[in-house]
Amino acid sequence: INEIRFQRQGYAEALVHPDVLNAVAGGIHARIAVTYVEWAGPDAQDVVVPWTIIAGKADAEAFGVSLLAAPKRAFGRNAIGSALDAAEKLITGNAHEGIRKVIDFSGDSANSWDPIPTETARQSAIGKGITINGLAIRCRDCSGRPVDYDLESAFRDTIIGGPGSFVVTAEDRSPFKTAVRRKLILEIANRG
Repeated sequence: INEIRFQRQGYAEALVHPDVLNAVAGGIHARIAVTYVEWAGPDAQDVVVPWTIIAGKADAEAFGVSLLAAPKRAFGRNAIGSALDAAEKLITGNAHEGIRKVIDFSGDSANSWDPIPTETARQSAIGKGITINGLAIRCRDCSGRPVDYDLESAFRDTIIGGPGSFVVTAEDRSPFKTAVRRKLILEIANRG
C-alpha cells in the first residue's frame, strides 16, 4: 500500500506543478483529458479516477484529491498485456477525442504473467494510433521489487511504442517525482 500511495502522490504533485500546468495551458486546446488506472493481474485493472478534464490548477488539485482518497483495488501478479488492453479500451471508448492518445505506463518490472501477450496488446494499441510511453521504476524504496536487469531497455523493447514514444527512469524517491513531472510535460507537449 505504501508503494501505491507513494506513486499516487508523485502523480498528484506533478499534475499541479507549474511546469505541467504551463504545458497544458500551452497546448492547442489548453486542456487535457486524464484518467488514472492501477493494474495488476489479468482481471485487475482499476479506474482509480475516471476521465477528467484538466484545464487549470483547480482541476488538477481535484484530480489529486480523488487519486489520493481512493482505496487500492488492483491485486495480483503483473499482467501487462491486460493492462495495455484495458488502457486501449478506455482511450478508444471514452467521450473525449484528443489530438494525441497516450498510455502512460508505469511499473517496476517488464515481466508478465498474462493470457494476453504484451506484444499483442502493444501492437493493437499502436495500430489504433495510441502511443505508449513508460516510467521505469528502479527506486528500491519506492517499489517493492525492483528488478536486476536493465528495466529501461526492457520497457523500450517490449512495452512502449508509437510515434515519439519514450521511457523515463526513476532511480530514487526524489527523482521519482521529477521523473513523473518530466514525463507528463513531454507527453503533453509532445516532445518525447
